[in-house]
Amino acid sequence: MQKIQSIPFKQQEGKTNISHLFLPDLLSSEQTLALNLETRTLSLLTDGPMLILEQQFSANEMRVFVPLLETYPHYCPYEVLLAHLYSNAVSTATIAHCHQRLQEAEARGTRQQELRSIRRALSSLRNKLRHFGLGISNVREMGCSLISLKSNSHWSSG
Repeated sequence: MQKIQSIPFKQQEGKTNISHLFLPDLLSSEQTLALNLETRTLSLLTDGPMLILEQQFSANEMRVFVPLLETYPHYCPYEVLLAHLYSNAVSTATIAHCHQRLQEAEARGTRQQELRSIRRALSSLRNKLRHFGLGISNVREMGCSLISLKSNSHWSSG
């Protein structure tokens, strides 16, 4: 599996920032995802290249999608998703602050309310990723990860 490079949110001046992602565990070997951060567009390309599918994301959908891609094939912790959702410059300090925020919410019994904005962004993102044959799996109380819906579909049919 090829490691996905970090996907910067900020565009370099004068350049369109498009990342081409080869995800053999999620897509077939002849397919590539093209992520355009400027237009918040995800395109599915096949050899040729030929455009198969394209979706535009909201700002919040993109803010949670990028860290899911960056942490793939591992799960992305909720504090990382929260940091990306609320901060333009995510650092270890920002992530640590969000971790602390979630721990305090857990102690108060308000963790679900604290995660509401993430769940809302993930819900709409799931609907759009479904067209690509991709899904988002919840890792109980920990975070989320990208999955292939195509490779899992044979489990649910039998």
